Amino acid sequence: MTDWIQFPAPTPAIVAPPSEESATDVRLWLLIIAALVFAMVVVGGATRLTESGLSITQWKPITGVLPPLSEAQWSAAFEDYKQIPQYREMFPNMDLAQFKTIFAWEWSHRLLGRIIGFAFAVPLAWFWLRGRLPKSVKPKLIGILALGALQGGVGWWMVSSGLVDRVEVAQERLAIHLLLAAFIFSACLWVAGGLGYGTRIIVASGRRRLSFFATLLLILVFLQIGAGALVAGLRAGYAYNTWPLMDDHFIPPSEELLRLSPWWSNLVDNVALVQFDHRMIAYVILALSLFHFIDASAAAGGRAARGAGLLFGHVSAQVALGVATLLLVVPLWAGLAHQALAMGVLAVATVHARRLHTAEAPADDD
Repeated sequence: MTDWIQFPAPTPAIVAPPSEESATDVRLWLLIIAALVFAMVVVGGATRLTESGLSITQWKPITGVLPPLSEAQWSAAFEDYKQIPQYREMFPNMDLAQFKTIFAWEWSHRLLGRIIGFAFAVPLAWFWLRGRLPKSVKPKLIGILALGALQGGVGWWMVSSGLVDRVEVAQERLAIHLLLAAFIFSACLWVAGGLGYGTRIIVASGRRRLSFFATLLLILVFLQIGAGALVAGLRAGYAYNTWPLMDDHFIPPSEELLRLSPWWSNLVDNVALVQFDHRMIAYVILALSLFHFIDASAAAGGRAARGAGLLFGHVSAQVALGVATLLLVVPLWAGLAHQALAMGVLAVATVHARRLHTAEAPADDD
């Protein structure tokens, strides 16, 4: 009796692959995140240079979003700060108005971190649920999200090192904190750069060579950022304020460079060796970026040469600014500009390496 009734066969759900428009939206979102991370690094630099980083002595990821709102709350926060060595040994005459200033820097730095977390997690969920993310990109974005969550804990781990037995945070923890921020920044740019469709991996040996040196420069820039963080954490920029010599030596005597025991502690605790390393890495990056520019101009020209030239220009400007910062004994503006330009160098190095990695190579490239 029901043979004549025809039920339509179920139609499988069809999920269209992410379109070029989707890729553009995701790319723009990642670039915005990178810009926010850049801003956070600059604010973090100002927080460090103004000795503001220890003004908030507690870690309250949720309730800490609000600053003190009454005079009683401000007084309580100031009393907490008075209990740590930095206040007693460095700023015993600080008043409440001055405390509010340094508190504002650290609070702004933490607030920006929360904003970045929200600005990453919510759009990530939206793009994911709407099917607008390429499958290969999803684990990378989850990795960046995890690193962002880890960065909050690393930040508190760094701050806690300066609350009991020190007047400043441990320089090695500062370096880890800055390097993690730099890696998140670079990762956002790298993933954004890979969201073009129709590109293929380089196979020609000439382009592989250029890609190798671009990647090597990117790694060295990361190394230099870490070395710079050690200089900042040890306040090593306030020593040896001469150039090109460190006082009277291009290479200081071993009794200065290796005065601590065990020998490896000099790498993070010795002002002389930490500043010497920062100088030498800068020279290596400058020389290698010049070589890479010449090589790219001769071997490829065009976009590859322009990218290498832009990188060499940024590195040259950063070296000049670093020398000026040292000779001027680290004024606030120069220290901030030096840190900001370091992130600029990292951005150029990341984009350049990414483009060489994905750019199409001519069939006769050698």
